[in-house]
Amino acid sequence: MARTTNSDTLPFVDSRYELGMLASQRVRDLNGGAASVIDKRNDKMTVVALREIASGKLDINAVRHEFVQSYKQAPSVADSLEVGTTEDPLLREIDAELENALAVEDNAEDTADDDAE
Repeated sequence: MARTTNSDTLPFVDSRYELGMLASQRVRDLNGGAASVIDKRNDKMTVVALREIASGKLDINAVRHEFVQSYKQAPSVADSLEVGTTEDPLLREIDAELENALAVEDNAEDTADDDAE
């Protein structure tokens, strides 16, 4: 298989969109150390992933499952924006110090305002 085309891979995937998603997942797997099911030669990982899909030797359902799981495990933006849910003890300590410094600053301003009256 000298060149891999979309038509070579379409019997194994449902659409070009899915082909892109599965190929990108397979590239991440290969870069992470997964063994290739075909001869890599001197090709880039993207070409290797597409050739693996077109060869029919790759378990497409396993790659689909990995792709879905990779997005299920990713933290959402809303979770990271919650205030006061810092898990790291050092960060909690820094947050407490900042709150104390702001409170002292507010008290100093209130005292200065009272003295001015």
